[in-house]
Amino acid sequence: MISIQLDKIVHALTVFFLNAILANTMCIFFWGQNYVMIAAKMMLQKFRYQKLWGPVSSLEALQPYANPRNFYPAVLKEQNGFIYAKIYGGFDRIRSSICDLVAVARLLNATLVIPEIQESLRSKGISTKFKSFSYLYNEEQFIAALSNDVIVVKSLPNDLKEARKKTKFPTVSPRNSAPPSFYLTEVLPKLKRSKVVGLIINDGGCLQSVLPESMAEYQRLRCRAAFHALQFRPEIQVLGNQIVESLRAFGRPYLAYHPGLVRDALAFHGCAELFQDVHAELIQYRRKQMIKRGIVHEGLSVDSVARKKNGSCPLMPEEVGLLLRAMGYPPNTIIYVAGAETFGGQRILIPLRAMYTNLVDRTSLCSKKELSSLFGPEYPLPSNLRQPPPVKSEKQLIEEWKRAGPRPRPLPPPPARPFYQHEKEGWYGWVAETDKEPDPLPLDLRMQAHMLLWDALDYYVSVEADAFFPGFNNDGSGWPDFSSLIMGHRLYQTASGITYRPDRKTIVELFETTHDNLYHPKRNWTVLVRDHLNKSLGVDGFVAEAQLSKPASFLSHPLPECSCRTSKLPDNSKPVKGKNGELLYGGEDRCPDWMVHGLAMVSARATGATDEEVEEGELSEDDSDVEGDSENGRRIDANRSEQDEEMDPDD
Repeated sequence: MISIQLDKIVHALTVFFLNAILANTMCIFFWGQNYVMIAAKMMLQKFRYQKLWGPVSSLEALQPYANPRNFYPAVLKEQNGFIYAKIYGGFDRIRSSICDLVAVARLLNATLVIPEIQESLRSKGISTKFKSFSYLYNEEQFIAALSNDVIVVKSLPNDLKEARKKTKFPTVSPRNSAPPSFYLTEVLPKLKRSKVVGLIINDGGCLQSVLPESMAEYQRLRCRAAFHALQFRPEIQVLGNQIVESLRAFGRPYLAYHPGLVRDALAFHGCAELFQDVHAELIQYRRKQMIKRGIVHEGLSVDSVARKKNGSCPLMPEEVGLLLRAMGYPPNTIIYVAGAETFGGQRILIPLRAMYTNLVDRTSLCSKKELSSLFGPEYPLPSNLRQPPPVKSEKQLIEEWKRAGPRPRPLPPPPARPFYQHEKEGWYGWVAETDKEPDPLPLDLRMQAHMLLWDALDYYVSVEADAFFPGFNNDGSGWPDFSSLIMGHRLYQTASGITYRPDRKTIVELFETTHDNLYHPKRNWTVLVRDHLNKSLGVDGFVAEAQLSKPASFLSHPLPECSCRTSKLPDNSKPVKGKNGELLYGGEDRCPDWMVHGLAMVSARATGATDEEVEEGELSEDDSDVEGDSENGRRIDANRSEQDEEMDPDD
């Protein structure tokens, strides 16, 4: 009996230990499986993070380097004379013109008087605290940064000032993209005779964009002027840094988006049919003005749909939102809308805001007091509201009817539709009253000057952004545009940053193929969009941008002259040349050893911290929400449901 009981106990213990071992083995298996799944998810999210926010590995070797390379003589003390300039136009044309003026002054061995920005003259009602140039830029920095290249002075000597007031000096209006020979043959003789020449610049850049290879140092001088000498005045930089810090307050990256919906560009290309109601009328009115001035050599009415298919019209905000969704940007992505003018106003941004609720701009990140502090002390101006024509009395109407001609007369026309007050307010209110756009009021001129400040702020924030998406660049007008200048600055400062360079013609064709399923496209459409936009980030987009942007504006693509390479090209990569044999990619000089060593040290220090930050914070970006902040008028609200959070069809 005892042996039987012992056998049962041994059997029971054996079964017990076997089950325990099996259970532990299964626990270990499932625990290991979960660990592998978690690790795989983290790696997938890290890969997605790098795809969305960078850097672009194929362009990491490119570094900014605008120092003189070859023989570059110091600026001569004996100058041929003074050059002063009046610059007309908005922010983008001003910036491009100033950089070209610096190169022209060096070419003519002339002393450059700090240019006058016509949009910010005292006559426009700006504060007496500023001169026209100092309204935007830091004068002292501009003079000091160019001391080895060009002699820059704040104003003409007193005796020459008086002579200028009496118009004793010749003035020249160079055409857009004038060649260097124009200045050597037309301007230099006048400069040597009169010692002072004035330049009047209307159309942006006043010097040919692509200079001969022998003038590469003049190209690098443009880069030094644009990216080192032209710094915004301290108040603008402080507020710009404050906006950037607000956008990154939650430890997350942000994307800057410039719609490019500017009235002049829309009128030039005939994109009126993209809008409705009064906005189409305003575009057509401006186009009519351009035809009269000889800027546009086509008819008033064009097929806007055909223009859009050709890539000549901007991408609408709704389309940009769909592209970002296809790329995998989650709905709580912070998007900063740049640009002082977005034609169509907030109404045109409604579809994009519905897809991305964290759509912000300077007004939502800064208080009115912070923005108005940039103006300085301004004196009050009369109201900007346009007064409607006086209402005629019943007696006056009867008298006019009696004087209307011999009887029998038709009945008087019915009363016109009443115009509501909101239709008469604002800068477009004149459409309701008259067919002719009235002359700007003093407050209108001041608001145009303020727009320079808004563009400066948005330019600063866009250059510093983790990603940038242009709604309209390389528009083909030949004028420098805001988005292209930002893209050029980002390319110079950090070539490997995420800067999308979409081909609008290709994008429109893609939208045509899924017109009936815009918000629920098929997977192959999403793959095509991702493939196109990802290629635009790398060498393919780089080369295409060089062919399109550089001939119009050097600052839009300041390479290879203003860059260097920290590593040799891979064996399977060859320098890419254009149609005329010019180097588009791969022709950059080797970076000096001191720069390569310094960059290696910085990269080594940053790699560990970056990986740790990504693994702990950014890997879960697609699944995390951030809290809103309403302090001082700042609004960033990313509270979205988990069901709406994931937009990636690959998951």
